[in-house]
Amino acid sequence: MNHLHNPASRGNAQRLRREMTKEERHLWYDFFKTMHMQAKRQKPIGPYIVDFYIASAKLVVELDGSQHYEQAGLQHDRERDEYLRWQGLTVLHYTNTDVNQNFRAVCEDILRHLGQEV
Repeated sequence: MNHLHNPASRGNAQRLRREMTKEERHLWYDFFKTMHMQAKRQKPIGPYIVDFYIASAKLVVELDGSQHYEQAGLQHDRERDEYLRWQGLTVLHYTNTDVNQNFRAVCEDILRHLGQEV
């Protein structure tokens, strides 16, 4: 059985894809859609839905808005990241501010983690 697949999250993931934040849209359409590696957005993995997932690199990219810096958000992120690392995945976090103000640097950092030329 594939522990990374969670059919119960499918509907919620579809809703999240329709309702992406402007930062998620920017990163998706202006970066991930131009890459040669396949990326998935709002991908269910176990009990969680990650913002972006590149299966071939076992890489998760999360964009963190303000709710991620409240106590409940911080705890949820710790638990999710621990679970994802236990699954053998690497998790990268960027803030919405990073995407808005340092978009190129975010993209270059992701490429470095993918082992691609910047």
